[in-house]
Amino acid sequence: MRNFLILFLLSSVTVFSQVKTVKLDALTSLLNNDADSVYVMNFWATWCKPCIEELPYFEEATSAFSKKNVRVILVSLDSPAELDRVLLPFVKKKDLKSEILLLDEQNPNEWIDKIEPEWTGSLPATIILRNRIKKRVFLEKQLEKEELFTTIQSMME
Repeated sequence: MRNFLILFLLSSVTVFSQVKTVKLDALTSLLNNDADSVYVMNFWATWCKPCIEELPYFEEATSAFSKKNVRVILVSLDSPAELDRVLLPFVKKKDLKSEILLLDEQNPNEWIDKIEPEWTGSLPATIILRNRIKKRVFLEKQLEKEELFTTIQSMME
């Protein structure tokens, strides 16, 4: 029983450490980063069916581009109050390996335009960028694997 409890606690810590709660300034800092990396930032929520359907493609991209200069970030728009009850169990159940940020901002009307002026606020939404060469693609729709991978590859060229 003691070993089971230790294992359970360790697995809980692992999941919790995978989800980092951030404010808008931390997110915009990533979006404006001048590193020569490709950033794939997917905005999603556990209650969004198309978001959940495309998550495996982002997980595959995390794995496929792990040796490249690509950083896949899943930005959850779930309520921070739902972290323990909804988001963490979802991450564990889906065995998500990508970096996950939980955006802790209340009023979307105050921050959506700061992330992407073309964004109407619907989900899923994805920004793929490489700031060093001033390339940026915004996709406000559910992605298929081929479109995601092709867009990432084009950013790497």
